[in-house]
Amino acid sequence: MWAFLFVIMFIILFFFILSLRASGASAAIQSYRLPRRPYRIFDLRAPRNDEILVAGFCLLFLVLGILRVQITEFNIVNDKLSKLNGKGGVVLTGTISSEPDVRETFQKLKVKIGSSIVLATVKKYPEYKYLDKIKLTGKLETPIVTDEFNYKNYLMKDGIYSVMNFPKIEKTGHNNCSFYRCPASVIYAGILEIKQKIRQSIQSNFSPPESSILEGTILGDNGAMSNDLKTKLNITGLRHIIAVSGTHVVILSLILMSVLLFLGFHKGHAFYFSIFFICIYIILTGLPASGIRAGIMGGIILLAEKIGRQSVAVRVITLAAAVMLALNPFLLIYDVGFQLSFSAVLGLIYLEPLIKIFLKFIPENLRRIFSATFAAQIFTLPILVFNFGNISFVSPITNLLVSAIVSPLMILGFLASFLGIFSNILGYILSVPCYFLLLYFNWIINFFAKPWAMAVFPNVSSIWLFISYFIIAFLTWFLNKKYKQNFV
Repeated sequence: MWAFLFVIMFIILFFFILSLRASGASAAIQSYRLPRRPYRIFDLRAPRNDEILVAGFCLLFLVLGILRVQITEFNIVNDKLSKLNGKGGVVLTGTISSEPDVRETFQKLKVKIGSSIVLATVKKYPEYKYLDKIKLTGKLETPIVTDEFNYKNYLMKDGIYSVMNFPKIEKTGHNNCSFYRCPASVIYAGILEIKQKIRQSIQSNFSPPESSILEGTILGDNGAMSNDLKTKLNITGLRHIIAVSGTHVVILSLILMSVLLFLGFHKGHAFYFSIFFICIYIILTGLPASGIRAGIMGGIILLAEKIGRQSVAVRVITLAAAVMLALNPFLLIYDVGFQLSFSAVLGLIYLEPLIKIFLKFIPENLRRIFSATFAAQIFTLPILVFNFGNISFVSPITNLLVSAIVSPLMILGFLASFLGIFSNILGYILSVPCYFLLLYFNWIINFFAKPWAMAVFPNVSSIWLFISYFIIAFLTWFLNKKYKQNFV
């Protein structure tokens, strides 16, 4: 019913825009040929008739967005497997559709069963691999919802509506798909094999907690990380460093760009090399959705750096976000990573140039690192407080102290672990300087992870979120206007 109504609204809007173009009032649109100013449909400085057309397009795409959400919700309601949730034991046969998420004492498997996906929590051993065929015997359940965390919505964005907790599991085979039949699966399986070898190389050259920190920094893995270390990272505000996040990749991109420019690279060459490095990094993480999104955000920032125009970056990031939301509309509400990535990039586009103005007394390369760190943190802070209910007082300090070593840590760590696959000697030699960087990182974590370093805010209201971003947006707009930055 809802979908039908939205289709009718779409048709009405379509003819409304056609009528605008056919009317005399829109004649200026068709004859708009002023010299030195080509027609741009999204030029906010265009005549009023153009603004009406823009408003019509905005309303049109709003309706299309609502329609897309309705279609997605319809698919959820009609998911066959979720209808069996809470209705007794079932026997299911399927294929592991992604890399197993291995934790300290258990592992989580995404199992493709027909057109549905089940998230099965099983014991840590035996080990399972991507494309393994398994049989599950147990009870399907709806993901739990608590006051602290809505696990149901969290999994919904990934198309998962059913979970199984410690079912009886039996491996029945492996899907040995040929490259000609399913090239994407074969390539992805090969990437995961390389990732596993890199993980083994790290574990042979480093001991915990340094090994788990490096795995998180390079591969985005935090399964082997102890709960104590995770807590300390949250207290110090450094959790994003060991995760495949948009903030992480964006800051890393700017740091890498700065290093290459400092070494004498041409700006264009530095841009392409940085893009290549981001692609390699995202591939090695196993091509997760969060990693791909982070890579897109990082590439947008590098593009803005290369072109030197904020307006281009804003349009590109808006287009990227629109495409992502068209594919999966639940990212906007239920994916905190998407929200953080988007807000971090906006902070780097609008606020980072302003912060650099106030840090002129600092050398250029350090100024870029500091300004990028502050800008990303300011724009992501309201979302972090709203979703996790805490704020780290030491986060600005710890991020400044750690940001300078992130780029060399990733480069040295990657080289040490990758070359360690082929030569233990080369891996060991390169792991020595990397080890001292990890010791420094771990020392910062332990030194600042004190009880007073974090404040907890239970039940943060959404009103606070809107007020916070209104203040941030107003101050950013005011400062951009005052210092004549190109805001749009």
